[in-house]
Amino acid sequence: MSLADPTSDTTPFFSDDSEAEGSEEPGAGPSQRREEEEPASGVSSMRAVFTVIVLCFINLLNYMDRFTVAGVLPDIEQYFGINDGKSGLLQTVFICSYMFLAPVFGYLGDRYNRKIIMSVGIGFWSIVTLASSYTPKEYFWLLLLTRGLVGVGEASYSTIAPTIIADLYIKERRTQMLSVFYFAIPVGSGLGYIVGSKVDDLAGDWHWALRVTPALGLVAVVLLLFVVKEPKRGAIEARPEHTLQRTSWLGDMKALCRNPSFVLSTFGFTAVAFVTGSLALWAPAFLFRAAVFTEGRPPCVKGPCDTSDSLYFGIITVVSGILGVASGAEVSRRLRLRTPRADPLVCALGLLLSAPFLYLAIVFAQASPIATYVFIFLGETFLSMNWAIVADILLYVVVPTRRSTAEAFQIVLSHLLGDAGSPYLIGVVSDSLKQTDSYLWQFRSLQLSLLTCSFVAVGGGAFFLATALFIEKDRQNATNYAPSDDEPIVVPKSGRSTRVPVSSVLI
Repeated sequence: MSLADPTSDTTPFFSDDSEAEGSEEPGAGPSQRREEEEPASGVSSMRAVFTVIVLCFINLLNYMDRFTVAGVLPDIEQYFGINDGKSGLLQTVFICSYMFLAPVFGYLGDRYNRKIIMSVGIGFWSIVTLASSYTPKEYFWLLLLTRGLVGVGEASYSTIAPTIIADLYIKERRTQMLSVFYFAIPVGSGLGYIVGSKVDDLAGDWHWALRVTPALGLVAVVLLLFVVKEPKRGAIEARPEHTLQRTSWLGDMKALCRNPSFVLSTFGFTAVAFVTGSLALWAPAFLFRAAVFTEGRPPCVKGPCDTSDSLYFGIITVVSGILGVASGAEVSRRLRLRTPRADPLVCALGLLLSAPFLYLAIVFAQASPIATYVFIFLGETFLSMNWAIVADILLYVVVPTRRSTAEAFQIVLSHLLGDAGSPYLIGVVSDSLKQTDSYLWQFRSLQLSLLTCSFVAVGGGAFFLATALFIEKDRQNATNYAPSDDEPIVVPKSGRSTRVPVSSVLI
């Protein structure tokens, strides 16, 4: 099976999709007739299920690796002797790398073999993550560099995997599979804290926590190459009776900026990213400092540090994430029977309810650890209601030919204004509020800094409420979209296809 063979298991890497669209010969043999009986995607139903399972496993590893560092953050701070501002950079450099490279890999994924791109990216991510675990204590900047390079590998996967699922399923089935795919976000995040803390405890060295996901990453590469089959792009939802014209990138961006539901929901999701990014890095460290200040727990003077708070926070994240994603999808499904504005209203409800519980969790940290964990659980549950719904909103308010551009734009904006800067911002504010280097002010300054998350959540809820005002109209516009009279059409020219305006060929 050659990589250049259009009928092979994968699309040729250095080729356009048009190369794989061979014209059918008049005398079609039995093998060609069997191919016609295959699903439009070219992937059997059983193979499609296995493909989704593998992609979910890799997405799980993606978020596990992302939050393993947060699970052992007190050890890292003690080992390198860094302050809160530098600790926040660990997440910021990773997100910045991921954010800026996601559109690049999205562009490549639309044009070249997605299996090859993901396999190379995951292999690179595994090697770099393993290398970061050997960083000497005098070279903190090297740890920052390797965390940034990890973002390169993760960007190669996160932007491409959902498009494979979209090419395997349509309508309700696609929504179900995407919901399963996004379950890996809270579950993988929680497992990152759990695995990081337990491996640190068992090995007595935080470096070993960073060596778990690289080994599993190599397993993921093998599964990608031998289990996943590349589906034909867009074949499963081809609609000959309503062919959509592809416009320029600048035209797509102008149309997206004139789509209020897309713009407002993107800003709402940015608030979600800000809050989750802040809590993901700082919540375990905050809980540890609260225990040192209120319960007399020994501070982390020499590693390994007490990572029980990371373990508990990880368990809460897994359970609350599953409940939040599932309940958000179910509440939205039931509310759609009453109003077409259900999706943004559920997103707004989730953020507005999470805000007071997160506020209470931060305030009660010095009074009652049990109450703090209960409020964190409730706050994270309501916050997780947004994940699958926001993805669905984008899909039905944006026409198919602009969805990849919309996904890339939403990724860049939500990370740029959200979790790319929020961990660093929380750390810097904490350092600025710290009056002395006592255990009291280490806890108090971080506590005051984290209160920002509650107010950002309220702002995100307001954006989703505003989205509800436009969602019906924008959904209808996307459903009934048809190219304008002067949009480009394809005109043969010397055996090739050339796009020209309609007005230039009308007589």
